[in-house]
Amino acid sequence: MIKINRIDHLILTVQDIEKTCQFYSEVLGMQVYTFLGDRKGLKFGNQTIRLHQFKKEFEPKAYYPTPGSADICLISETPLEQVIEHLKLHQVEIVEGPLPRTGSIGTLESVYIRDPDLNLIEVSNYKS
Repeated sequence: MIKINRIDHLILTVQDIEKTCQFYSEVLGMQVYTFLGDRKGLKFGNQTIRLHQFKKEFEPKAYYPTPGSADICLISETPLEQVIEHLKLHQVEIVEGPLPRTGSIGTLESVYIRDPDLNLIEVSNYKS
């Protein structure tokens, strides 16, 4: 039997890597990093999101790599009220929320936004 512990990284296929890096760093506070020469990624906590340029993906890759096909939930240490104010400052539209949701280890309160490729990004706090 295999016992999986956690996700290390995931890949987002994007139209514009620089625009994506700007959004995730400025709006969501992730750290942009470069690896293996000129490849780009985004660090947060103990995880990373690696970026592939659409139609220039690295092998191996998803069978149908497509910008805008991701739906990701991110847990924030920042209270959701402050997250909402920060999103407003950056003129990021809240698609839905705040709403109660079910997370991996309990109840969440979440807001939904879209990144530059229209991926659905859920930003959440666990309720105590």
